[in-house]
Amino acid sequence: MFKKILIANRGEIALRIIRTCKEMGIKTVAVYSTADKDSLPVRFADEAVCIGPPSSSESYLKISNIIAAAEITNADAIHPGYGFLSENAKFSKICEEHGIKFIGASAEMIDKMGDKASAKETMLKAKVPCVPGSAGILKNLADGQKTALKIKYPVMLKATAGGGGKGMRLIWKEENFEDAWNSARAESKAAFGNDGMYLEKFIQEPRHIEIQIASDQYGNHCHMSERDCSIQRRHQKLVEETPSPFMTPDLRKKMGEAAIKAAKAAKYEGVGTVEFLVDKNRDFYFMEMNTRIQVEHTITEEVINFDLIREQIKIASGHKISGKNYEPQMHAIQCRINAEDPYNNYRPSPGKIGHYNEPGGHGIRIDSHVYSGYTISPYYDSMIAKLITVAQTREEAITKMERALEEYYVEGVKTTIPFHRQLMKNKDFREGNFNTGFMDTFELKPE
Repeated sequence: MFKKILIANRGEIALRIIRTCKEMGIKTVAVYSTADKDSLPVRFADEAVCIGPPSSSESYLKISNIIAAAEITNADAIHPGYGFLSENAKFSKICEEHGIKFIGASAEMIDKMGDKASAKETMLKAKVPCVPGSAGILKNLADGQKTALKIKYPVMLKATAGGGGKGMRLIWKEENFEDAWNSARAESKAAFGNDGMYLEKFIQEPRHIEIQIASDQYGNHCHMSERDCSIQRRHQKLVEETPSPFMTPDLRKKMGEAAIKAAKAAKYEGVGTVEFLVDKNRDFYFMEMNTRIQVEHTITEEVINFDLIREQIKIASGHKISGKNYEPQMHAIQCRINAEDPYNNYRPSPGKIGHYNEPGGHGIRIDSHVYSGYTISPYYDSMIAKLITVAQTREEAITKMERALEEYYVEGVKTTIPFHRQLMKNKDFREGNFNTGFMDTFELKPE
């Protein structure tokens, strides 16, 4: 087992990893930018190293500074959390070259699954259901237009190196293709340094359902059931739950088997997620594979009573997994509480937090890094906390979430709490009648 792990991240996920490491008897190193010098991960880690100014490119994305911090503290492993360098093949490779274990996928796995066209090709060979589309990266505009006519409009144009909705365009008609092609390529080039594009049939009224997997270096694989991530805005998840209200035992079995097939095809090692689109007929299609821990891993932990960060660390240190598949024994919901103004197009709301009160009680979990007097920085993701409720049934979990949101008070910045309060009361949400287009028609009312 590792003696010391450096956490190459910040905020709630850094604190989450530190907590598990402490329970495992592993020393921790927090790295931080000057903007995060007063953060809880810095306070609770065994050691802390400043790696640069507030800008991510000069701190949390600066590989040389992070490796230097690992070497001066004698860390034998690095946990990247999610975001930042968690799916960066170059970083994984450099860790390996420096004799530091990267707690995540290898450079080869990241490259194979991070490139969307390559991932789709791998899944097709493994007979994992995929959305009809281009065989790989489109050669040029004409190739894209020809493929779109073949699979029929509407189509979704996607950046092969994409993420977070960047380089993605929904095209309803042939005459709109060229403009979408030009703008998507330009956006992808600016965001990822790669303007490669591929095309897929647009699945109407889909659910976004992902399967949590774990795989070890000995070829053992298991899945830990599903998470429904369909409540999202501009491809950014807002609320996640497990089990999905749309799921059936037969569908869970089929999707779990497909996720295992995907993991085997990728020769995957570690904890990861296979993401699917599920149409209204419950036909499902591979979308992508995330080779890291997910923001929403918390709800899976709650319904199967399992520490996924601990499992990540154990797998990276060479432990075998049991190979047992898991099914949810409870119902859990996670709301992402962000420092954003839901009444002003979800505009970020950085600033200093005044009075801060977290909800409590049975079946409530909060993963957060903020406190009274903490300053939400404009440089990073605006997440304040992940609020999780767990109960015997979905109805009880929703009712518990309503109560928890009433208790949650954050002074000094705008938050998404009003949105979540209204969502929990929404008839369609409560009845499980929603898909990824839900937010297109959701109307937030004044409180």
